[in-house]
Amino acid sequence: MSKEKNEQSESKEIKAFLGEGTEFKGTLSFEGTVRIDGMLEGEVVTSDTLIVGEKARINAEIHVGTLIALGKITGNISASKKIKIHSSCELNGNIKTPSLFIEEGAIFEGSCEMDKEMLNVSIAEEVQLKNS
Repeated sequence: MSKEKNEQSESKEIKAFLGEGTEFKGTLSFEGTVRIDGMLEGEVVTSDTLIVGEKARINAEIHVGTLIALGKITGNISASKKIKIHSSCELNGNIKTPSLFIEEGAIFEGSCEMDKEMLNVSIAEEVQLKNS
């Protein structure tokens, strides 16, 4: 089974898809699972799952439940459940999560804070604290 098919079966049904060639600037807020294969600049906020496809180019502050990363990401990431960084991923930024998987061959430039207490704090509370 390919890596992409495995990631799609591991996550819930994809609710929205930003395909290759699309560009989005602003704040993306959603429920469920969203996959991005285009370009996104701004902020992502959800308590659910974000899949960053291999062709994706993201420049954003990311606050999610779960992140599955296969593309290029620049920005800080906070995930209340887990982050999975695959071999095709290039991530430049700081991450905070209670669970982290980095596949051999992935590029990660930044710092990592692993905090089991995050499991007890919702993304909404975290964003509210950040903005106060």
